[in-house]
Amino acid sequence: MKAVEELRYLVLALQREGNRLLAASLRPLGLTPAQAEVVGILATRPPLSLNGIGELLVCESGTSPSRIVDRLVSAGLVRREGTPADRRQVLLSLTDQGRALAERVAEVEDGLHQALENLIGDRPIDGTVELLRELASGFPAGQAIQRRKGGAAN
Repeated sequence: MKAVEELRYLVLALQREGNRLLAASLRPLGLTPAQAEVVGILATRPPLSLNGIGELLVCESGTSPSRIVDRLVSAGLVRREGTPADRRQVLLSLTDQGRALAERVAEVEDGLHQALENLIGDRPIDGTVELLRELASGFPAGQAIQRRKGGAAN
């Protein structure tokens, strides 16, 4: 196996295991990882359009987040509001129930991040993170991460 092939499979294996652990931790909250990502995005930003959310999603990169948002609206976690300037424009924000759940989602994510930090220990990861950032930068999911770090989206 070539080193680059092993890298690809190692990243895939870690992503799958991380997503499996996250899904198991979110299950008691009644959320999928994709739904939790939308809740997390809305918890840290002003109201966003559907396109604005789509530009920030990593888990559903390249696809419309409308199914995810529809489920969150039906569950009473997200509200849709028109804008006075353009009735066709709809902005999405968390309801009070959604904000309360966002705090619990953040606790779940913090727990996962702590578990990863414990696995990593004292080993330096800055070089690895930089390499992965550079590799991901040419892809929609990598660009979504950069937008989230920069705080931009409408």
